[in-house]
Amino acid sequence: MRFNDQKKYFEKLKRFEPKFSAKEKEEYKMLLKRHKDDEELDRLSFEKLKSLYQKYYVNRAKPNLDDLFKK
Repeated sequence: MRFNDQKKYFEKLKRFEPKFSAKEKEEYKMLLKRHKDDEELDRLSFEKLKSLYQKYYVNRAKPNLDDLFKK
């Protein structure tokens, strides 16, 4: 289960890679190498990945378009 979450985080963070700071980019690349080796991340590494995900991936609520057509 955790490997699937890990995969999802890497897929979503891929497009935000240019926005990372130098330190974040270095950590991300290290984690990505471990992921490519089909290695499940330990607890601390997974927390780092999760914090990057929470920082950069903002899941915005979609506006309700029905509100535009109410009289």
